[in-house]
Amino acid sequence: MASETDARVHDLLRHHPVIDGHNDLPWEARERVAYDWAKLDIALPGQPTHTDIPRLRAGGVGAQFWSVFVPSDLPGSTAVTATLEQIDAVHAMIARYPDHLIAARTASDVERAISRGKIASLIGAEGGQSIDSSLGVLRMLFSLGVRYLTLTHNDNVPWADSATDDPVLGGLSAFGREVVLEMNRLGMLVDLSHVSADTMRAALDTTQAPVIFSHSSARALCDHPRNVPDDVLARLADNDGVCMVTFVPYFVSQALRDWDREPTDAPRPEASIDDVVAHCEHVREVAGIEHIGLGGDYDGVDHLPTGLEDVSGYPRLLAALAERGWSDTDLASLTGENILRVLRETEARAAELSTARGPCLARIEDLDG
Repeated sequence: MASETDARVHDLLRHHPVIDGHNDLPWEARERVAYDWAKLDIALPGQPTHTDIPRLRAGGVGAQFWSVFVPSDLPGSTAVTATLEQIDAVHAMIARYPDHLIAARTASDVERAISRGKIASLIGAEGGQSIDSSLGVLRMLFSLGVRYLTLTHNDNVPWADSATDDPVLGGLSAFGREVVLEMNRLGMLVDLSHVSADTMRAALDTTQAPVIFSHSSARALCDHPRNVPDDVLARLADNDGVCMVTFVPYFVSQALRDWDREPTDAPRPEASIDDVVAHCEHVREVAGIEHIGLGGDYDGVDHLPTGLEDVSGYPRLLAALAERGWSDTDLASLTGENILRVLRETEARAAELSTARGPCLARIEDLDG
């Protein structure tokens, strides 16, 4: 039976490869080799990272949102500079491996890349610190290929509350709502991973396009503030957005979350692929099969669930779901069809809004001062 399931998953991934929402390889390249792709040659197997091209191929990955994360405590313009360096590194990585990677900015670009056997490479900026409270910077990031912005990272920004910081605004400020609306106008995905639950709700109240969670799981199964409450998951149906289930152990295992919160001499519990399966099933149950995807957060964490240790692990997850009764249509929705739909809808909404250009003034003071 296992071999039959493996063959079924292999065939499905040929036609419906994984479009993963979040991978932090660019920051790993910065930290390890100062962006020297000759020293971190991802065309070769056996790299110290979770990600390289052979393992992406083995994992059935057809498209990847590369995160251009920078720390959320960087001051002002320093965060902008570091984000630009991250974007430059992604462009350099794509240029170095033209036989495998190709830049993508639209849903059609992704489909063309997959049809050519390439891994479509999209960019997501992780945290509003990357725009330094400037709509002008937001627009320039979009022009450089950034296709989602996570509204916060681990710290609040002046216009939005983070899930892992003390609340200040109770969600979004007036400028924060302008950021969301300008992202809608541009065709940039509004990413609600890392934001507080109140920010999630405020963004859903504000947005005129579908939202995503690029790498979040279900709070009902693991009570971590980085996860999505059920009332928010339920709203994805009306919004037509997608929650891309992440593999971060502290976000998928309640036992590990409890161990982390309460100091103990007990050995650290290990998360497993079964924990991720449970989150996939819960998100499907609450949000619906049309509103789920995958966002592994590879190279953004120090360890991963057993069975999902690197980017080659996606087929094992799909096989586990298939064994639990997921149809090929269900699995295709999970691997990429849902996020492709959201990309298309976001692009279409931007075309409708394109005549309503946002304020030329760039900074938070223009709206909240």
